[in-house]
Amino acid sequence: MQQSQQAGAPPVSDGYRRYALWVLLIIYILNFLDRQIVAILAEPIRQELHLADWQLGVMTGLAFALFYTFLGIPIARVAERGNRPLIIAAAVGTWSGFTMLCGFAQNFVQLVLCRVGVGVGEAGCTPPAHSLISDYTQRERRASALAFYSLGTPLGGLLGMVLGGLIGDAWGWRTAFLVAGAPGILMAIVAALTLREPRRQMLAADLAARRATAPSLREALVELKAKRAFWLIAFGAAIKAFIGYGAASFLAPFFFRNHSESLTDMADGFGLGVAGFLGVALGLILGLTGAVGTWLGGYLADKHGAKDLRAYMSIPAVSTALGIPFYMVGLTVEDTTLALIMLAFPPVLNTLWYGPGYAAVQGLVRPQTRATATAVLLLIINLVGLGLGPLGVGAVSDLLSGPMGLGKAEGVRWSLVIFTLFGFLASTLFWMARKTLREETVS
Repeated sequence: MQQSQQAGAPPVSDGYRRYALWVLLIIYILNFLDRQIVAILAEPIRQELHLADWQLGVMTGLAFALFYTFLGIPIARVAERGNRPLIIAAAVGTWSGFTMLCGFAQNFVQLVLCRVGVGVGEAGCTPPAHSLISDYTQRERRASALAFYSLGTPLGGLLGMVLGGLIGDAWGWRTAFLVAGAPGILMAIVAALTLREPRRQMLAADLAARRATAPSLREALVELKAKRAFWLIAFGAAIKAFIGYGAASFLAPFFFRNHSESLTDMADGFGLGVAGFLGVALGLILGLTGAVGTWLGGYLADKHGAKDLRAYMSIPAVSTALGIPFYMVGLTVEDTTLALIMLAFPPVLNTLWYGPGYAAVQGLVRPQTRATATAVLLLIINLVGLGLGPLGVGAVSDLLSGPMGLGKAEGVRWSLVIFTLFGFLASTLFWMARKTLREETVS
């Protein structure tokens, strides 16, 4: 395509856009599979390597998040001018290789260093992917497109739980890491060879003009600083991640410690080991319901946002508050079946924000700033959520278990309950973002 695009028209055909979205979705599924598989493997890793809960929190959260968050911005700056498909391909290959290396770790330090490597690789995925999707897609369909990509979060978590539990039961946690990392090597090749960089289709003069107007990092941050809605969305999402990553890292230990006898009976009935059964149960319950919520959020945002952009924030504000009571009941009932059923509702409600939230952020900035905006958003989300969520839940669990004398089972239960209540703050921040969202949206 050697001619300028019509105003507002995407640079690729609908058929290719669908193909690219599927490739990016599969990559993002592997992203979260490799990120979250450690959650279902946490208990056997803890037992073999003799770790405390706070060390599990570091391994599942902080070690990954520190490099993931801070590398996101410089990689995004490269993505604003460089070849985004190649950046994504390099990222997939890097994190997949380090995931496989986790299977060879012999102690806590080695495992943490491997998780750092996973974080380094994954930092290069979502900022350029969001930027590509926004270039491929017209604004009125952007929330649905970004929600489709975001299906990788629940589906990757589902596969991480299921594969981690089943493979961990059959061949051990080390083999689970090896199997989880291998498909990413193939997808790195697919991304490099088949994803298109729309900038290559622009006329040389148009491309030069776009690059000339690309803002510096300082200018991009000044642009973001002026967007009140951006910061409210970012910190609302960060608090949700703070709760969600903490829960994801410790739900399996919670069930192992509080429902072990019932789980054993259930697992025997299906001919599975306890870890395998719990991995399948949590994966299906949390993953499938989360996928429904992610898709629904994008659909509702495109439908109602066309009439009033404030709907982009009304959806996560209301759904976040509605999810809290289900969490509370699921964490405190003694019946294992009822606990699993009640914990199936929050993922539907808590994933509704992905499509409208990410689409709102992409619309708040110029096209030349989109990757940077996503990187800053993810820095805040993951530093607060992924970095501090699992560590916080683990530290409070240790505190309640030891000095407070509740024991390991009750300690992790009430730690999760305490963190769930932060959802009311996230809901409030999303609602406040409605006030200026319409006026601040530019693209």
